[in-house]
Amino acid sequence: MAVVPLMRFVLLLLPALLSGCASTPEVTRSAPAAANGHVVPYALSLQGVPYVWGGASPAQGFDCSGFVQHVYRRHGIDLPRTAREMASKLPEVPKHCRLPGDLLFFRTDGRSYSHVGIYIGNESFVHASSSHAGVMISSLSKPYWLSRFLGVRRPHSRYRLPDDAMAAADHRQRTQRRGHP
Repeated sequence: MAVVPLMRFVLLLLPALLSGCASTPEVTRSAPAAANGHVVPYALSLQGVPYVWGGASPAQGFDCSGFVQHVYRRHGIDLPRTAREMASKLPEVPKHCRLPGDLLFFRTDGRSYSHVGIYIGNESFVHASSSHAGVMISSLSKPYWLSRFLGVRRPHSRYRLPDDAMAAADHRQRTQRRGHP
């Protein structure tokens, strides 16, 4: 009967498939450090903020890495400033193990790691786009993004800000919203 060899094959293959995520380094198996239900909703709330090269705040606008850095800093994680630096410092995650809050990296201008966005689930990510409406949602399954996709990285607690730095960042954020420098 052909079912028995097939079942044996499936039973032998199943542990290998299930261990795919488990064989990654310890830090990458945990959820993104700040993805406690607040990072993605906050990132999505910034849709429509204009793209500004070098921008790193809702008041001045964002470039892609300034957007990601701002979102994570707001949630206590201090990431490097550029997409390239983020990619070099954060642990890699297999594409099939990505979670909402993970960072997606792309080659958009011929250089490696020239664009970054935040994965939000359902093959979509939020990012600051220079060629469209600023902060927006895009589909990872679109040919443009698929052909430029480089990998996934996961922010982690190593970059957590101390509590006093968090208080200062919150104060700056509230002051900027009121229109003060």
